[in-house]
Amino acid sequence: MSKILLNTENSVFFKNNVDYCVGTGRMGLALHKEYYDQLAYVQKGVGFKYIRGHGLFCDDMAIYQERTDREGNTTIEYNFTYLDRVFDDYLSLNIRPFLELGFMPYKMASGENYVFHWKGNTTPPKDYNLWCDMVKATLRHLIDRYGEDEVLNWPIEVWNEPNLWGFWYKADMEEYFKLYTYTAKAVKEVDHRLKVGGPAICGGADEKWMRGFLNYCRENNPPLDFITRHHYTTHFPKPQGHYGYASLMGTRESLDTLKNVKAMINEYDEFKDLPFYITEFNTSYIPNCPMHDTNENAVELARTLSEIGDYVDGYSYWTFGDVFEEQGVPFSLFHGGFGMLADKCIPKPTYWTFKFFKNVKGECIYRGENAVVTKQADGSLKGVLWNVTRDSETEALELNFETNLASGEYVLLTKTVDEDCCNPLKVWHDMGEVKTPKDDEIEIIRASANPMIKTARVDGASLDFKLGKNALVYFELKAAPMQGDRGYDYDRVAMGENAYEIANGLEGK
Repeated sequence: MSKILLNTENSVFFKNNVDYCVGTGRMGLALHKEYYDQLAYVQKGVGFKYIRGHGLFCDDMAIYQERTDREGNTTIEYNFTYLDRVFDDYLSLNIRPFLELGFMPYKMASGENYVFHWKGNTTPPKDYNLWCDMVKATLRHLIDRYGEDEVLNWPIEVWNEPNLWGFWYKADMEEYFKLYTYTAKAVKEVDHRLKVGGPAICGGADEKWMRGFLNYCRENNPPLDFITRHHYTTHFPKPQGHYGYASLMGTRESLDTLKNVKAMINEYDEFKDLPFYITEFNTSYIPNCPMHDTNENAVELARTLSEIGDYVDGYSYWTFGDVFEEQGVPFSLFHGGFGMLADKCIPKPTYWTFKFFKNVKGECIYRGENAVVTKQADGSLKGVLWNVTRDSETEALELNFETNLASGEYVLLTKTVDEDCCNPLKVWHDMGEVKTPKDDEIEIIRASANPMIKTARVDGASLDFKLGKNALVYFELKAAPMQGDRGYDYDRVAMGENAYEIANGLEGK
């Protein structure tokens, strides 16, 4: 097999914005302890800048209130108690809101259309002035509590997937454009420096919705600071019991959709330089797809992360954890949830994809279909390798590199995530798929969720890797001159004294 050259003088384009944003279930779930624990775990390991999710204005957050006195007079009030509690926690973990404005408080809503188990109302406001007043009051409260320097850096997105009936009544495009215009102007009325954008549509509607939105903005000139879209990469799922089983699109097909949307935006001179964000992405778009818990998911997303930055400025994985209730409270530990973590802070293989890509930030010297390698300021190399197996009969993948590093003593560290050594889903399955594991069972499953770590002393000239089925490998190569203590002989220790004496003719001496 031919060798791939890792030339440390190379500079290869690779926009690695893996830690820009992460998704979450509705905001009210942030009041759960398990939610906080999972977010703290992810922040310690990856450290995302922003967090985005639904439900800011849903009734469980209690922001919009109407009080009626004995005479029948109604007074509008705003209650920010829960909002402050959630955002205080976010900031304590060094993560900022990417504000999604939605859904509609029931007392402000014009109808009964709702989405999800928790009934987020998805109808327009019965009075757009009421909506705008609430948006402005919320933003002014946030600025007053956290300061201009903080809040002015929080992006503000208007609604979520209005091209779908479930998320916006009748998927009425003209009504969404009205909502967007009223909302964006209200945001700028609070402070013109606040950044607002949309349309946050899902895939498959770009010609109608994305082009329609850009044409509308060109003709009507509402405030627009960034453009958003969502990105999922599976075909329609097949239901069975509580679950939906989905097959993946072709990797090239899925990435080309983003390339094509970016090309569409570039057709508009007034918008082509605006940031383009993917505010949700994953493989499947349902929260009960078992693929989410697998090694296959991890390597598919590694391939996505290696290229997505070519077309978008920031992207937000949906979601960080499995405290999530779109279809109700999950029945078991592994249930195909969106999260990088299962409950009890058990990392799924996908968690390691994000952690590994965060670790390889640096100057890219190689990027290919199965690898990204970067050079660090200290001269060391770091890389992520993956084997997208899918239905291939040939499961193993060999990657052989040669370097132009100076000869010397190096240590090669690898961390492997594959179906044999880092597969908590299989361990849980082998234990009987217990719905609510006990503490000792959780300890075993969590222990199985860590990569296999190996080290070797190498000359640095060549690096050879063999990746099994759906394997994800992180490596570091750095200089490691021996600094052992006088008289310490590792080979003697490793061989054992008798074997060492025989091998060196010292037996009996």
